[in-house]
Amino acid sequence: MGQQQLLLIILGLIVVGIAIYMGISLFRANAIEAKRNNVTNELVNLAAMAQQYYMKPVSLGGGARSFEGWKIPEGLKITANGSYRIETIGQDSVVIIGTGNEVVTGNDSVKVKISVGATNYRTVIIN
Repeated sequence: MGQQQLLLIILGLIVVGIAIYMGISLFRANAIEAKRNNVTNELVNLAAMAQQYYMKPVSLGGGARSFEGWKIPEGLKITANGSYRIETIGQDSVVIIGTGNEVVTGNDSVKVKISVGATNYRTVIIN
């Protein structure tokens, strides 16, 4: 009877240990995905701003069918979710890189790239 109870206690501890490990893994994966979504959302907002600049005439402070001259607003270069910079900018397109500022495990920094055209954009998850 004593050996059976000891085996059940050990088995229970193993099951609880596995459940805790799985819970931590799921939490970590969810945290990384949430950070990636936040950075992507802010990049989409910046893409919309760039497209607005592209469509406005120069007399209204726009680019008159050109992205050249558009800059990320100072208040949006560094936010609570990450930092953003223009990688390349041309007449027909602009590429913006967003880097998350929180690290959960040490090697999971979030990096997302968005390529913006006149009427569309495309996001690429780098990390």
